[in-house]
Amino acid sequence: MRQRLHGLYAITDTQQTKSDRLKQVEEALIGGTKLLQYRDKSNHHQERAAEASALLQLCHRYKVPFIINDDIQLAVEVGADGVHLGRNDEAIQQARRQLGKQAIIGVSCYNDLNLALAAERAGADYVAFGRFFSSTTKPDAAPAGIACLSQAKQQISLPLVAIGGITPENGSRLIEAGADMLAVVQGIFAQADIRSTCKQFQQLF
Repeated sequence: MRQRLHGLYAITDTQQTKSDRLKQVEEALIGGTKLLQYRDKSNHHQERAAEASALLQLCHRYKVPFIINDDIQLAVEVGADGVHLGRNDEAIQQARRQLGKQAIIGVSCYNDLNLALAAERAGADYVAFGRFFSSTTKPDAAPAGIACLSQAKQQISLPLVAIGGITPENGSRLIEAGADMLAVVQGIFAQADIRSTCKQFQQLF
């Protein structure tokens, strides 16, 4: 499932009801999502494992990689295509050992180019910057300037992901600055027509 990382990157919304999530994710996949991240911060391991397994099968039906937020063990358990991690370099190396060389390992770098450079050295497959705009998912996240994408593009060979308050109306600015993927939560899953919204995002690329 590893492929060039480019295009719309959907992240599941923890505010969604679980009964709606599979249906809404399928709409996003039909709309052109290129990568899906399962993000659920609850402590209900069995429920998370069951839902992650169902989402993995759904994503693979559409030939889209499926990765898990910040839980290497869950990614191993369900056979996910990778994992998205915070700023810990050791976690990158641990994920690579446990998930294998073909796994997609992404790392949050916030607004810090040095973190991104360290993640590249540690073996990450992509680095994520943000938030770039006001975000309802992480309202207290430190803001990142669009200029950091341009700087990262000059110094980092990995795909660059932008996240935080992104919409079809403001996303083109981030792509022009160097973003290879736009990571979106509420901008997809809080919309009345998820499929159409995803198509709008994909048209930006």
